[in-house]
Amino acid sequence: MSSFPAIPGAFDRPRSGEVDVLVVAGEHSGDQHAAKLVAELRAAHPRLRIAAFGGPCLREAGAQLLFDMTGFSAVGIVEILAAYPFYRKLFDRMVAWTLRWKPRLVILVDYPGLNLRLADRLRRGGLSRAGGGETAVIQYVSPQLWAWKPKRRFTMARDLDGVGTIFPFEPAVYADTGLDARFVGHPFVEAGHESPLRYEAEGPVLLLPGSRPKPVRKIFPALVEAFARFRRTHPGRRALVLHTGGEVHAELYRFCAEYGDAAKGIDLRPVSEGPVGASAALVSSGTMSLTVALAGIPGAVVYRANPLTWVVGRRLIAGRVDHLGIANILLKRPAWPEYLQSACEPRALAARLSACVDDPALRTAAAADAAELRAGLSALAGATPAEWAATFLRP
Repeated sequence: MSSFPAIPGAFDRPRSGEVDVLVVAGEHSGDQHAAKLVAELRAAHPRLRIAAFGGPCLREAGAQLLFDMTGFSAVGIVEILAAYPFYRKLFDRMVAWTLRWKPRLVILVDYPGLNLRLADRLRRGGLSRAGGGETAVIQYVSPQLWAWKPKRRFTMARDLDGVGTIFPFEPAVYADTGLDARFVGHPFVEAGHESPLRYEAEGPVLLLPGSRPKPVRKIFPALVEAFARFRRTHPGRRALVLHTGGEVHAELYRFCAEYGDAAKGIDLRPVSEGPVGASAALVSSGTMSLTVALAGIPGAVVYRANPLTWVVGRRLIAGRVDHLGIANILLKRPAWPEYLQSACEPRALAARLSACVDDPALRTAAAADAAELRAGLSALAGATPAEWAATFLRP
């Protein structure tokens, strides 16, 4: 767990004494998405006074950064319990600042665990339109209600004025609530977005077990063994494992050391070092699986969990989604085959890697699927995140 910074007794007052827009983004990815939204808002409405609880990207985009939310985290039950006093104090100070300075618009970006609680407090505090006030409160990036906790849509409809979704099928999830839900395009297909991946026929294969220690411990051993099998018939090939550093890097390094010769040819590389080319990928379900798909890299989605977690999880999503990989959900077909739980085993994964690098038809299909995904995830004219947010600004 990162060390936690001191929380000031009161956050800075707005630079001009008033604030039009408050942005709340609690993670690095949210900070990046929010920064693009803010930059476009300021370009179209240069007089807007914008403050943020976010990170360095929002500051660079011109928002007054009240507190850096991206420099700390707590993962695991023990760590979260130990950090609870910090989070409680931070949350209370955020609420107090917002109620005092009364922005015209509050944009909550992703991070639903904190942001939906904040929307509830602003309603109960009488600030938001939902609570009888004049401040619009909107959520950019919908929680994945189509997979988990779908009943949250009713409390969201109670507390929010609008939600901007990044998947085109999500507005329908809110159809029975009356909440203004609009598809505003996915950040990965916006102009200027630089993908960390690209297809490269002679490039390494990607082994991507996830960005958190627990999934890495469950999935990475199968990937190492699969690559060792694959390398018997493709001795010149190497594998690349992208990571975010910290505990995840330590786990990956430990596994590679334990596997010894079986892990030969596997290189570990921080995501922050820039874009890489790859010929195939075995990727855990999640955001990176969509990144792989949009890059047109053939491969497969992999997943392993504790047996009890798996059984409970499958029951919770039964009847809601037919696939685990988001690209497959969007395309409504298993374009990237899914090797889940007991099916996530080295022999099958090695065979899939071999097919991906040996069969040109798989690359052609992956490229076509990527183009279809890109078209489906692009915002409609006049419906970018910034344009959507601006519609909630009253004169």
